[in-house]
Amino acid sequence: MTKGNIEQTEIEAPYELPEGWKWCRLGEVVEVLNGYAFKSENYVHRGIRVIRITNVQDGYIEDLKPCFYPKEYSNDLSQYTLYENDLLISLTGNVGRVALLPKNFLPAALNQRVGCLREKNNQISKKYIAYYLRQHKFLSDCIKSSKGTAQLNMSTEWLKRYPIPLPPTLAEQERIVNRIESMFSKLDEAKEKALNVVDSFETRKAAILHQAFTGELTAKWRKENGVSDDSREEKRFDSCIAKMQNGLSKRSGTDGEETVVLRLANIGENDFDVSDLRTIKLTPKELENYSLTKNDVVMIRVNGSKTNVGRQILVKNDDGWSFCDHIIRITFESFCLPNYMVYFSNTKEYKDYVEDNMVSSAGQNTISRKGLSNLTLTLPSLPEQQEIVRILDTVLDKESRAKEAAQTVLDQIVLLKKSILARAFRGEL
Repeated sequence: MTKGNIEQTEIEAPYELPEGWKWCRLGEVVEVLNGYAFKSENYVHRGIRVIRITNVQDGYIEDLKPCFYPKEYSNDLSQYTLYENDLLISLTGNVGRVALLPKNFLPAALNQRVGCLREKNNQISKKYIAYYLRQHKFLSDCIKSSKGTAQLNMSTEWLKRYPIPLPPTLAEQERIVNRIESMFSKLDEAKEKALNVVDSFETRKAAILHQAFTGELTAKWRKENGVSDDSREEKRFDSCIAKMQNGLSKRSGTDGEETVVLRLANIGENDFDVSDLRTIKLTPKELENYSLTKNDVVMIRVNGSKTNVGRQILVKNDDGWSFCDHIIRITFESFCLPNYMVYFSNTKEYKDYVEDNMVSSAGQNTISRKGLSNLTLTLPSLPEQQEIVRILDTVLDKESRAKEAAQTVLDQIVLLKKSILARAFRGEL
């Protein structure tokens, strides 16, 4: 500990520490160095890397839009020069993010509003401090203490006064760090496996849908049921539609029955989002014209995001909901199963076609029946459509549950890491 330490009695201890531990101020054990206001007009393609706020992420340095300063400025920037494993902290914007600087980012210099926490003596572990500052409570305290409206700004004086628990020896700090890293390493292995499941979900889903609509998924079924491959016909999407109808343009009503009117916000990825349903009064005539019934299909007609345009959802109930004018109702011909057609709308072929044929104007993207007119698909017999839907319902539900389980694991890992850090700095590891 350095000369002039504040005694534990002068610090309001956040919690009780093990025997031999002590609360002190962060500024007692580290210097808080501020960065230099680099001039962007002097940036070059190679030279001294400028470490900016955007580079400091939660626990790592990101090579995001790298900026460099000419090496001939090295002497002028000596007091801002960074070294391997310097502990950096963001002081503006996403305040409180800390990370150790890896060797591969050198030579580097500190930009303004990025702080460098450099230990005052060799009895302090930078990794110990880094892990302590990665706790959720520290981030929360940083946000609460910072000022600013457009973006937050943290005071370095506040940072210097922040309390930190210190074990009596460097060896004890390093033991705690080793324990944290050992536990984090096991969790990171589990995280990688769970991420692979989540990240590969769309790829697996696309492959399954491709098999379904090329006939591969039901090849065995056709053979067992004596169904010829020639029974699968190429159809224009437009010929499968009995009726398409735009929704209501009204946004309020004074007469009639309170009715749910579906908006774009209610059209989820694979189902309706009912967390924020809106109602307006509709007249009997409007209810007759715009009420949805079971096995209707609704499609996003217009949206600012191209990836949302053309998305289809099957109506599975007779709740009498209506739909707004950003949405189209599709009624398919009797030789098409609505849920088969909705599955088709999830294929790459359908999505690519919609993107290529939508009309964009004033930031809005629109697809119409005319825009869909040249889209083709392979349409098998009704029994084979039923079999395809049955298989897809089963397989994709299993894939979705696997993805949800993996996402749950990821959420649990985040909570476990928080718990590990909280226990570590109470001496409980």
